[in-house]
Amino acid sequence: MNNQSMWSLKFSTAALVLIPVAVGINYIGKFIAGVLKLPLWLDSIGTVLAAMLGGPIVGALAGAINNIIYGFTDPISFVYAITSVAIGLAVGILFYKGFISGWGKAMVAGLIIGLVATVVSTPLNIGFWGGQTGNVWGDALFAFILANTDSTWLASLLDELVVDVPDKLLVVLISYGIYKGLPRNFVQLYNNNDKVETLD
Repeated sequence: MNNQSMWSLKFSTAALVLIPVAVGINYIGKFIAGVLKLPLWLDSIGTVLAAMLGGPIVGALAGAINNIIYGFTDPISFVYAITSVAIGLAVGILFYKGFISGWGKAMVAGLIIGLVATVVSTPLNIGFWGGQTGNVWGDALFAFILANTDSTWLASLLDELVVDVPDKLLVVLISYGIYKGLPRNFVQLYNNNDKVETLD
């Protein structure tokens, strides 16, 4: 897929249907992580999968809509729509440039996405939560670093890093596994630009 079509605002019907499906997958991932009390979020599997199939714009839309819906019950989620958009864009770009074309590359991409999410989320954490993430493991590290360095920025960055990098690594690998398991004719729906809908 060339750069022009990668950034196109003309979406196939399949791509438009993919967005609510991605939001549902995100919710399931978040629910499972909550039930199992995992030190991860797993709430962006749908966003990553949407970006792989539909490109960066579709991934960004899926991520943003996901946070907007969460925001009705948890208002702070609105703010983190910025992070979800960044994840969707980054995955879509990496995938269409061929950087997620095998398990090894998917692992590297997961680390990159984790760093992107960390860089975007850290200022938000500082602005809204005093630097903490709300994750038990990360916040324990935050308290330790803050006590020993008196640097809120360093403590917040490392707090986010130790949660986001493993989370996004696992999310990208799960999403890539799902993508690889999809029927070929289903994947081809997202490479067919014959029938498109425009958002204008």
